[in-house]
Amino acid sequence: MSPAPTSHRKRIWGRRVSAIAGFVVTVFLTFLGLLAITFFIGRVIPIDPVLAVVGDRATNAVYEAARVQMGLDQPLPVQFFRYVVGVFTGDLGRSVSTGRSVVEDISRFFPATLEMATIGIIIGVVVGVPLGVIAASRQGSWIDQIIRIVGLLGYSMPAFWLGLVGLALFYARLRWVGGPGRLDIFYDGLVSPVTGLLLVDSLLAGEFDIFFNAITHLILPASVLGFFSLAYIARMTRSFMLDQLNQEFVTTARVKGVPERVVIWRHAFNPIRVQLITVIGLSYAGLLEGSVMIETVFSWPGIGNYLTTALLNADMNAVLGSTLVIGAVFIFINKISDVLYRVLDPRAR
Repeated sequence: MSPAPTSHRKRIWGRRVSAIAGFVVTVFLTFLGLLAITFFIGRVIPIDPVLAVVGDRATNAVYEAARVQMGLDQPLPVQFFRYVVGVFTGDLGRSVSTGRSVVEDISRFFPATLEMATIGIIIGVVVGVPLGVIAASRQGSWIDQIIRIVGLLGYSMPAFWLGLVGLALFYARLRWVGGPGRLDIFYDGLVSPVTGLLLVDSLLAGEFDIFFNAITHLILPASVLGFFSLAYIARMTRSFMLDQLNQEFVTTARVKGVPERVVIWRHAFNPIRVQLITVIGLSYAGLLEGSVMIETVFSWPGIGNYLTTALLNADMNAVLGSTLVIGAVFIFINKISDVLYRVLDPRAR
Protein backbone atom coordinates (compact mmCIF):
# COMPACT_ATOMS: atom_id res chain seq x y z
CA MET A 1 0.00 0.00 0.00
CA SER A 2 1.36 3.42 -0.97
CA PRO A 3 2.07 5.90 1.82
CA ALA A 4 -0.20 8.56 0.28
CA PRO A 5 -3.56 6.96 1.26
CA THR A 6 -2.22 6.17 4.74
CA SER A 7 -1.05 9.75 5.20
CA HIS A 8 -4.41 11.03 3.96
CA ARG A 9 -6.30 8.87 6.46
CA LYS A 10 -4.05 10.05 9.26
CA ARG A 11 -4.80 13.66 8.38
CA ILE A 12 -8.53 12.93 8.35
CA TRP A 13 -8.39 11.20 11.74
CA GLY A 14 -6.22 14.01 13.08
CA ARG A 15 -8.82 16.58 12.05
CA ARG A 16 -11.60 14.49 13.61
CA VAL A 17 -9.73 14.13 16.89
CA SER A 18 -8.98 17.85 16.91
CA ALA A 19 -12.65 18.64 16.24
CA ILE A 20 -13.81 16.35 19.06
CA ALA A 21 -11.22 17.77 21.44
CA GLY A 22 -12.25 21.31 20.53
CA PHE A 23 -15.90 20.41 21.07
CA VAL A 24 -15.18 18.96 24.52
CA VAL A 25 -13.04 21.95 25.55
CA THR A 26 -15.70 24.39 24.34
CA VAL A 27 -18.45 22.61 26.28
CA PHE A 28 -16.28 22.45 29.40
CA LEU A 29 -15.34 26.14 29.31
CA THR A 30 -18.94 27.17 28.61
CA PHE A 31 -20.18 25.05 31.49
CA LEU A 32 -17.48 26.48 33.76
CA GLY A 33 -18.62 29.98 32.81
CA LEU A 34 -22.19 28.98 33.63
CA LEU A 35 -21.03 27.73 37.02
CA ALA A 36 -19.30 31.05 37.71
CA ILE A 37 -22.37 33.07 36.73
CA THR A 38 -24.79 31.04 38.83
CA PHE A 39 -22.42 31.07 41.81
CA PHE A 40 -21.88 34.82 41.87
CA ILE A 41 -25.54 35.57 41.19
CA GLY A 42 -26.33 33.46 44.24
CA ARG A 43 -23.95 35.57 46.30
CA VAL A 44 -25.10 39.03 45.21
CA ILE A 45 -28.89 38.69 45.27
CA PRO A 46 -30.47 40.06 48.48
CA ILE A 47 -31.46 36.68 49.92
CA ASP A 48 -29.71 35.22 52.94
CA PRO A 49 -29.49 31.43 52.55
CA VAL A 50 -28.62 31.05 56.24
CA LEU A 51 -31.88 32.68 57.33
CA ALA A 52 -33.77 30.35 55.00
CA VAL A 53 -32.33 27.44 56.99
CA VAL A 54 -32.39 28.68 60.59
CA GLY A 55 -35.30 31.12 60.40
CA ASP A 56 -35.42 34.80 61.32
CA ARG A 57 -35.89 34.06 65.03
CA ALA A 58 -32.62 32.17 65.46
CA THR A 59 -30.02 33.50 67.87
CA ASN A 60 -26.71 34.93 66.64
CA ALA A 61 -24.88 31.84 67.85
CA VAL A 62 -27.15 29.51 65.88
CA TYR A 63 -26.89 31.79 62.83
CA GLU A 64 -23.08 31.87 62.94
CA ALA A 65 -22.86 28.10 63.46
CA ALA A 66 -25.07 27.49 60.41
CA ARG A 67 -23.06 30.00 58.38
CA VAL A 68 -19.82 28.20 59.22
CA GLN A 69 -21.38 24.80 58.49
CA MET A 70 -22.54 26.03 55.07
CA GLY A 71 -19.04 27.34 54.32
CA LEU A 72 -20.20 30.93 53.86
CA ASP A 73 -17.50 32.20 56.22
CA GLN A 74 -14.82 31.25 53.68
CA PRO A 75 -13.43 33.64 51.02
CA LEU A 76 -15.35 33.71 47.72
CA PRO A 77 -12.65 31.87 45.72
CA VAL A 78 -12.72 29.03 48.26
CA GLN A 79 -16.51 28.92 48.18
CA PHE A 80 -16.47 28.85 44.37
CA PHE A 81 -13.94 26.00 44.33
CA ARG A 82 -16.06 23.98 46.73
CA TYR A 83 -19.14 24.75 44.64
CA VAL A 84 -17.45 23.53 41.44
CA VAL A 85 -16.20 20.37 43.14
CA GLY A 86 -19.68 19.72 44.50
CA VAL A 87 -21.28 20.14 41.07
CA PHE A 88 -18.85 17.78 39.35
CA THR A 89 -19.37 15.20 42.09
CA GLY A 90 -23.15 15.46 41.81
CA ASP A 91 -23.72 17.45 45.01
CA LEU A 92 -25.93 20.52 44.55
CA GLY A 93 -26.78 20.79 48.22
CA ARG A 94 -30.03 20.14 50.05
CA SER A 95 -33.33 21.88 49.39
CA VAL A 96 -34.83 23.78 52.29
CA SER A 97 -38.31 23.47 50.77
CA THR A 98 -38.43 19.70 50.33
CA GLY A 99 -35.71 18.45 52.69
CA ARG A 100 -34.28 16.30 49.89
CA SER A 101 -31.10 16.73 47.91
CA VAL A 102 -31.44 19.12 44.97
CA VAL A 103 -30.22 16.43 42.57
CA GLU A 104 -33.02 14.11 43.71
CA ASP A 105 -35.59 16.90 43.34
CA ILE A 106 -34.43 17.80 39.85
CA SER A 107 -34.52 14.15 38.79
CA ARG A 108 -38.17 14.13 39.91
CA PHE A 109 -39.33 17.43 38.42
CA PHE A 110 -37.29 17.90 35.25
CA PRO A 111 -38.78 14.94 33.30
CA ALA A 112 -42.23 16.54 33.53
CA THR A 113 -40.90 19.72 31.92
CA LEU A 114 -38.98 17.70 29.35
CA GLU A 115 -42.11 15.76 28.41
CA MET A 116 -44.25 18.87 28.01
CA ALA A 117 -41.60 20.84 26.11
CA THR A 118 -40.90 17.91 23.77
CA ILE A 119 -44.57 17.59 22.79
CA GLY A 120 -44.69 21.37 22.45
CA ILE A 121 -41.73 21.54 20.07
CA ILE A 122 -43.13 18.65 18.01
CA ILE A 123 -46.36 20.64 17.60
CA GLY A 124 -44.36 23.75 16.76
CA VAL A 125 -42.30 22.01 14.08
CA VAL A 126 -45.08 19.93 12.52
CA VAL A 127 -47.38 22.96 12.24
CA GLY A 128 -44.95 25.88 12.09
CA VAL A 129 -42.68 24.74 9.27
CA PRO A 130 -45.49 24.01 6.75
CA LEU A 131 -47.20 27.29 7.69
CA GLY A 132 -43.99 29.21 7.03
CA VAL A 133 -43.47 27.50 3.68
CA ILE A 134 -47.08 28.14 2.61
CA ALA A 135 -46.87 31.79 3.68
CA ALA A 136 -43.67 32.33 1.69
CA SER A 137 -44.92 30.54 -1.43
CA ARG A 138 -48.09 32.66 -1.38
CA GLN A 139 -46.55 35.95 -0.34
CA GLY A 140 -49.05 38.79 -0.13
CA SER A 141 -52.12 36.54 -0.34
CA TRP A 142 -54.84 36.32 2.31
CA ILE A 143 -53.34 33.01 3.49
CA ASP A 144 -50.00 34.75 4.05
CA GLN A 145 -51.73 37.53 6.00
CA ILE A 146 -53.57 35.08 8.25
CA ILE A 147 -50.38 33.12 9.00
CA ARG A 148 -48.55 36.36 9.81
CA ILE A 149 -51.36 37.39 12.17
CA VAL A 150 -51.11 34.00 13.90
CA GLY A 151 -47.37 34.57 14.30
CA LEU A 152 -47.97 38.06 15.70
CA LEU A 153 -50.44 36.67 18.23
CA GLY A 154 -47.89 34.08 19.29
CA TYR A 155 -45.38 36.84 20.00
CA SER A 156 -47.72 39.24 21.79
CA MET A 157 -50.19 37.06 23.71
CA PRO A 158 -49.31 36.46 27.40
CA ALA A 159 -48.70 32.80 28.13
CA PHE A 160 -50.56 32.76 31.45
CA TRP A 161 -53.63 34.40 29.87
CA LEU A 162 -53.75 31.89 27.01
CA GLY A 163 -53.36 29.04 29.51
CA LEU A 164 -56.21 30.31 31.69
CA VAL A 165 -58.48 30.78 28.66
CA GLY A 166 -57.62 27.27 27.49
CA LEU A 167 -58.49 25.81 30.88
CA ALA A 168 -61.75 27.75 31.09
CA LEU A 169 -62.85 26.74 27.60
CA PHE A 170 -61.52 23.25 26.89
CA TYR A 171 -61.53 21.88 30.46
CA ALA A 172 -64.14 23.69 32.53
CA ARG A 173 -66.74 24.20 29.79
CA LEU A 174 -66.22 21.65 26.99
CA ARG A 175 -64.52 18.90 29.05
CA TRP A 176 -62.34 17.97 26.08
CA VAL A 177 -59.10 17.78 28.08
CA GLY A 178 -57.94 16.95 31.58
CA GLY A 179 -57.48 19.60 34.23
CA PRO A 180 -54.37 20.84 36.04
CA GLY A 181 -51.65 18.36 36.98
CA ARG A 182 -50.24 15.39 35.08
CA LEU A 183 -52.97 12.88 36.05
CA ASP A 184 -56.38 12.58 37.64
CA ILE A 185 -55.88 12.17 41.36
CA PHE A 186 -57.07 8.57 41.54
CA TYR A 187 -54.33 7.56 39.06
CA ASP A 188 -51.59 9.30 41.00
CA GLY A 189 -48.85 6.97 42.24
CA LEU A 190 -50.05 3.89 40.35
CA VAL A 191 -47.10 3.91 37.91
CA SER A 192 -43.59 3.45 39.26
CA PRO A 193 -41.24 6.05 37.76
CA VAL A 194 -38.57 4.56 35.51
CA THR A 195 -37.68 7.38 33.14
CA GLY A 196 -39.77 10.06 34.84
CA LEU A 197 -41.63 10.57 31.56
CA LEU A 198 -45.18 9.60 32.45
CA LEU A 199 -46.20 8.63 28.91
CA VAL A 200 -43.21 6.30 28.59
CA ASP A 201 -43.51 4.85 32.10
CA SER A 202 -47.22 4.11 31.72
CA LEU A 203 -46.58 2.28 28.44
CA LEU A 204 -43.72 0.31 30.00
CA ALA A 205 -46.05 -0.71 32.84
CA GLY A 206 -48.84 -1.63 30.41
CA GLU A 207 -51.19 0.91 32.05
CA PHE A 208 -52.91 2.18 28.91
CA ASP A 209 -55.74 3.90 30.78
CA ILE A 210 -53.15 5.96 32.67
CA PHE A 211 -51.36 6.66 29.37
CA PHE A 212 -54.49 8.11 27.77
CA ASN A 213 -55.36 10.02 30.94
CA ALA A 214 -51.87 11.53 30.93
CA ILE A 215 -52.37 12.60 27.30
CA THR A 216 -55.59 14.43 28.17
CA HIS A 217 -53.71 16.39 30.83
CA LEU A 218 -50.64 17.00 28.66
CA ILE A 219 -52.23 18.08 25.40
CA LEU A 220 -53.46 21.52 26.52
CA PRO A 221 -50.28 22.87 28.21
CA ALA A 222 -48.14 21.35 25.44
CA SER A 223 -50.37 22.96 22.81
CA VAL A 224 -50.04 26.35 24.50
CA LEU A 225 -46.26 26.00 24.47
CA GLY A 226 -46.44 24.67 20.92
CA PHE A 227 -48.42 27.73 19.81
CA PHE A 228 -45.67 30.11 20.92
CA SER A 229 -43.07 27.83 19.36
CA LEU A 230 -44.85 27.51 16.01
CA ALA A 231 -45.28 31.28 15.82
CA TYR A 232 -41.51 31.74 15.97
CA ILE A 233 -40.71 28.78 13.73
CA ALA A 234 -43.30 29.80 11.11
CA ARG A 235 -41.97 33.36 11.03
CA MET A 236 -38.36 32.26 10.60
CA THR A 237 -39.29 29.61 8.01
CA ARG A 238 -41.17 32.21 5.98
CA SER A 239 -38.19 34.57 6.10
CA PHE A 240 -35.74 31.86 5.02
CA MET A 241 -38.02 30.64 2.24
CA LEU A 242 -38.57 34.14 0.84
CA ASP A 243 -34.82 34.54 0.54
CA GLN A 244 -34.49 31.23 -1.31
CA LEU A 245 -37.47 31.80 -3.61
CA ASN A 246 -35.77 34.97 -4.89
CA GLN A 247 -32.60 33.10 -5.84
CA GLU A 248 -31.65 32.59 -9.49
CA PHE A 249 -31.61 28.78 -9.29
CA VAL A 250 -35.27 28.79 -8.26
CA THR A 251 -36.16 31.07 -11.18
CA THR A 252 -34.21 28.77 -13.50
CA ALA A 253 -36.08 25.71 -12.22
CA ARG A 254 -39.40 27.44 -12.86
CA VAL A 255 -38.37 28.48 -16.37
CA LYS A 256 -37.45 24.87 -17.12
CA GLY A 257 -40.99 23.83 -16.22
CA VAL A 258 -40.25 22.08 -12.92
CA PRO A 259 -43.51 21.58 -10.97
CA GLU A 260 -44.09 24.27 -8.36
CA ARG A 261 -44.34 21.69 -5.56
CA VAL A 262 -40.87 20.36 -6.45
CA VAL A 263 -39.48 23.89 -6.72
CA ILE A 264 -40.73 24.79 -3.25
CA TRP A 265 -40.00 21.62 -1.26
CA ARG A 266 -36.82 20.45 -3.01
CA HIS A 267 -35.06 23.42 -4.53
CA ALA A 268 -36.07 26.13 -2.02
CA PHE A 269 -36.69 24.19 1.19
CA ASN A 270 -33.62 21.92 1.20
CA PRO A 271 -31.10 24.78 1.58
CA ILE A 272 -32.89 26.20 4.65
CA ARG A 273 -32.88 22.94 6.64
CA VAL A 274 -29.58 23.85 8.26
CA GLN A 275 -30.90 27.24 9.38
CA LEU A 276 -34.07 25.63 10.70
CA ILE A 277 -32.02 23.22 12.85
CA THR A 278 -30.63 26.20 14.76
CA VAL A 279 -34.06 27.85 15.04
CA ILE A 280 -35.72 24.66 16.30
CA GLY A 281 -32.89 24.01 18.75
CA LEU A 282 -33.16 27.51 20.23
CA SER A 283 -36.95 27.24 20.37
CA TYR A 284 -36.75 23.88 22.18
CA ALA A 285 -34.27 25.23 24.70
CA GLY A 286 -36.53 28.25 25.20
CA LEU A 287 -39.49 25.98 25.96
CA LEU A 288 -37.45 24.08 28.55
CA GLU A 289 -36.37 27.21 30.37
CA GLY A 290 -39.40 29.41 29.76
CA SER A 291 -42.25 27.16 30.87
CA VAL A 292 -42.53 28.68 34.36
CA MET A 293 -45.81 30.51 33.69
CA ILE A 294 -47.41 27.52 31.96
CA GLU A 295 -46.40 25.16 34.77
CA THR A 296 -47.81 27.58 37.34
CA VAL A 297 -51.14 27.94 35.52
CA PHE A 298 -51.54 24.20 34.96
CA SER A 299 -50.06 23.12 38.33
CA TRP A 300 -47.55 21.12 36.33
CA PRO A 301 -44.93 19.52 38.62
CA GLY A 302 -41.96 20.52 36.49
CA ILE A 303 -38.66 22.30 36.97
CA GLY A 304 -40.28 25.72 36.42
CA ASN A 305 -42.79 25.19 39.20
CA TYR A 306 -40.02 23.85 41.45
CA LEU A 307 -37.87 26.89 40.69
CA THR A 308 -40.73 29.29 41.46
CA THR A 309 -41.42 27.62 44.80
CA ALA A 310 -37.72 27.73 45.64
CA LEU A 311 -37.55 31.44 44.89
CA LEU A 312 -40.56 32.18 47.10
CA ASN A 313 -38.97 30.19 49.93
CA ALA A 314 -35.50 31.71 49.48
CA ASP A 315 -34.21 28.18 48.80
CA MET A 316 -30.95 29.14 47.11
CA ASN A 317 -29.58 25.62 46.66
CA ALA A 318 -32.69 24.69 44.70
CA VAL A 319 -32.64 27.96 42.73
CA LEU A 320 -29.00 27.65 41.74
CA GLY A 321 -29.30 23.92 41.00
CA SER A 322 -32.34 24.43 38.77
CA THR A 323 -30.72 27.35 36.98
CA LEU A 324 -27.58 25.32 36.43
CA VAL A 325 -29.46 22.35 34.99
CA ILE A 326 -31.52 24.55 32.65
CA GLY A 327 -28.36 26.31 31.50
CA ALA A 328 -26.58 22.99 30.94
CA VAL A 329 -29.51 21.74 28.85
CA PHE A 330 -29.39 24.94 26.82
CA ILE A 331 -25.67 24.42 26.17
CA PHE A 332 -26.24 20.76 25.24
CA ILE A 333 -29.03 21.55 22.77
CA ASN A 334 -26.97 24.29 21.13
CA LYS A 335 -24.00 21.96 20.71
CA ILE A 336 -26.23 19.24 19.26
CA SER A 337 -27.56 21.84 16.81
CA ASP A 338 -23.97 22.65 15.81
CA VAL A 339 -23.25 18.97 15.20
CA LEU A 340 -26.39 18.56 13.06
CA TYR A 341 -25.43 21.74 11.21
CA ARG A 342 -22.14 20.13 10.21
CA VAL A 343 -23.81 16.87 9.25
CA LEU A 344 -26.38 18.52 6.98
CA ASP A 345 -24.10 21.17 5.47
CA PRO A 346 -20.88 19.80 3.91
CA ARG A 347 -19.47 23.34 3.70
CA ALA A 348 -19.34 23.54 7.51
CA ARG A 349 -17.32 20.34 7.95
